[in-house]
Amino acid sequence: MPFPVVRLARAELRFAPQPWPFAHERRAEIDAHFAGLLREQPQAFNGRVLMLHEFAVCDGVLRGAYFETDFASFIAWRDWGWPDPSVRNCFGQAALRAADGAFVLGVMSSHTMNAGRIYFPSGTPDPKDVVGAEVDLAGSVLRELTEETGLTSADVSLDDGWHAVLAGPRLAMLKTVHSPLTAEKLRARILAHMATEAHPELSDVRIVRGPADLEEMMPEFVHDYLLEMWK
Repeated sequence: MPFPVVRLARAELRFAPQPWPFAHERRAEIDAHFAGLLREQPQAFNGRVLMLHEFAVCDGVLRGAYFETDFASFIAWRDWGWPDPSVRNCFGQAALRAADGAFVLGVMSSHTMNAGRIYFPSGTPDPKDVVGAEVDLAGSVLRELTEETGLTSADVSLDDGWHAVLAGPRLAMLKTVHSPLTAEKLRARILAHMATEAHPELSDVRIVRGPADLEEMMPEFVHDYLLEMWK
């Protein structure tokens, strides 16, 4: 069943630190789980990420608050089926759209935690996205876009609002990002950027023009966003 897709005018997100009981109470299990992941993905890094602990949508506005935790706790929570329902993974995605109307997505490299999955440029927010007392999710989207594709704010224009896909413990915030290039030229530019990196986050680039181009390795929330955009 499709997840709800909600059109939002804006997101008002705060940084409001607090302890995470899940991370404290299951620390030994979390550390053991991450150690196992490191044996398979030695490039994984236990950095810091932000997770949403307050959440409300009203009158076209998402209001919420994030706390900070370690990546090992976040990934254990994800891998174990989201055992703490009081928090959400609220992340931004750059829904990259070419001048000819096609969408452009990336295939995650084998050394990433989402190997083989097909996403728009995205990432879990982290402390670099905290500006004063606010969390700059649009800034996070642009940062991830640049890291994965080499495109910068000078290369694209962003829609004012968001499409929020309410995917249970995941809250996917998609910002439509427009390029003046055709899909084929955009793909070639991203591939050229990938070739300059020792360990690119992407292994390939997909062009999606309609429902026939949807793939199993695309998460459900990507499908739901695209189907909404094609209505």
